[in-house]
Amino acid sequence: MTTDVEVTDLDVDVVLPCLNEAEALPWVLARIPAGWRALVVDNGSTDGSAEIARGLGASVVHEPRRGFGAACHAGLSAATADVVCFCDCDASLDPALLVPFVREVREGAADLVLGRRRPRGRGAWPAHARAGNLALAQLLRRRTGLRLHDLGPLRAARREPLLALGLTDRRSGYPLEMVVRAADAGWRITEHDVPYLPRSGESKVTGTWRGTWQAVRDMSRVLGETPAREGAAR
Repeated sequence: MTTDVEVTDLDVDVVLPCLNEAEALPWVLARIPAGWRALVVDNGSTDGSAEIARGLGASVVHEPRRGFGAACHAGLSAATADVVCFCDCDASLDPALLVPFVREVREGAADLVLGRRRPRGRGAWPAHARAGNLALAQLLRRRTGLRLHDLGPLRAARREPLLALGLTDRRSGYPLEMVVRAADAGWRITEHDVPYLPRSGESKVTGTWRGTWQAVRDMSRVLGETPAREGAAR
C-alpha cells in the first residue's frame, strides 16, 4: 500500500474503496459532511479516478492488491480519526447518511452501526444479489444471534477497536468478517434503513451472477471460521 495521506486532526475519516469510479466521484465527494476527511482508496483504477479524487480535495491511498477487503483495510490502516466510516464509491449510497451513525457511536449507544439498504429505483439492487444477501443474513443470525437484515457497506465504528479485531479477509468477505468478529467480541451492533440508489457505472460484484456467487463464497468461508477470542477491544 502506498499513500499520500497527510495526518490531520479531523474527527471522522470516510473510507471509499474505489475501482474506476470517475463518473461517481464528484457526487460522492460532494456529499461528504463538512469537516470530515474522504479517504479514496484507489484499487488499480485506469480511468483517472485517483487524479479526480485528489483534484476534488480527497486524500488518496493506493492499494495495488485487488479486492474489496484489501481496499477497505488499506483505508482503515491509513485512517487517523477516532471514528472511521465506510461507504461505496459508486453513488449508490449517500455518505451524508453517516452523520447519525457517527453520533450513535460517539454517544456510546452502539459500537458498530450498519446501514440496511432499501432500494430506490429500478435496477438499484438486482434480484440475485438481494437473494444472496438475504441468505447470508440468515446464516449470520444462526452464527451470532444478531437479527440483522443486510451486510451492506455503509457503516461506522471507532478506529482502534476496528483494528483490534484483526480482520484478515481481503476480498468480498471483509464486511461480514467485521460483523462476525465484532459480534464475537460482544460489540453492540445496530442497523438503520438507508436508501440504496442505482449505482453509477458497471458493478464489479453484485451486477453479475459470477460476482455475486464469488461474494457469497467469500462470506460463507468467513461464517465457517472459528469464533474469534472473546473480549476484543471496544
